[in-house]
Amino acid sequence: MLQERVEGRWLDSFRRVFRLNGIGQGTQVAILSETQSRPVLVHLSDLALHDLGAEYCMIQMPTPRQTAPVPVKSTGTSWAIQQNRAVIEALKRVEVIVDCTVEGLIHAPEWPEIEASGNTRLLVVCNEHPEILERTEPTAELGPKVALGVEMLRAASEMRVTSAVGTDLLIDLRGAPCGGTPGFGTKPGDVAHWPGGLCLAFPGRNSVNGRIVMDVGDMNLTFKTALTSRIDFTVENDFVTAIEGDGIDAIHFREYMEAWDDRNAYGMSHVGWGMHPRARWVSAAMYDKRDMQAVEFRALAGSFLWSTGANQYAGRYTLGHFDLPMRNCTIELDGKVVVKNGVLQGELAL
Repeated sequence: MLQERVEGRWLDSFRRVFRLNGIGQGTQVAILSETQSRPVLVHLSDLALHDLGAEYCMIQMPTPRQTAPVPVKSTGTSWAIQQNRAVIEALKRVEVIVDCTVEGLIHAPEWPEIEASGNTRLLVVCNEHPEILERTEPTAELGPKVALGVEMLRAASEMRVTSAVGTDLLIDLRGAPCGGTPGFGTKPGDVAHWPGGLCLAFPGRNSVNGRIVMDVGDMNLTFKTALTSRIDFTVENDFVTAIEGDGIDAIHFREYMEAWDDRNAYGMSHVGWGMHPRARWVSAAMYDKRDMQAVEFRALAGSFLWSTGANQYAGRYTLGHFDLPMRNCTIELDGKVVVKNGVLQGELAL
């Protein structure tokens, strides 16, 4: 078990990342946390903002009660604000929210209103042990690569994903909102998360069809585990309609999905690929589950990331959620290969 105390090298890392996010003397910042936040992250944020001369406040919310039918370690969004008007209004008045909530505000129901204020940008410090954050610290060099990947997604009409083990998935990207983050942003409305390095799209209704075969070594981030057996999914008009496989991974996946008793939990949320050169598959074998939120694995360079659950752009909302990065896939945009067998290609290559 890693120790969670303030280390000088971690404080240095927080200072660098905050500077990269445009935080300096006089920047108005709010640190948002909840009672189940990792205390060392709040402490490091506090000290780094003080050292940089920011004008900041600290807002802590009670972590909401557990109401789901199954254990939940990842919903994909924070419910910590709980529509508290005082908190929402306060967050609309700062330049930067340093988000230390357990899940992050990126898909929180309150974020669109806060974003619409035209004043605030968001930096999600993901609920990882500081050692993981240190290793995956964003750098300025990653910015143009991620921007290029997002531009390629926005220009494409179709994404096709294939693999040697049987994946063959077709995604209609026309009209799909696309985005990504290298882990920093400096303009109002920017959304960044650390670890960063991700290019993704949120397909609209009836846009995703085909087969996904997750192989040994692929990741189930909701369970924070690497697969030891294959899972074979059928996707029809955005929804997983079959989950096949005899191993424990398929059994757990089926039972977890069934427990929600919610069709939207089977819907496709987002698709994309990772870009971070220092994110590593082997990290899953090196850390206890308590030490990681597993966000690092969303950013694995050359991985194909797909997600089930809420997709506000397709009008689907649910707490049931999976993030599922896969190795060794080939990703094509309008026939152009951008990832080949799990390796970034062309101008995206790192």
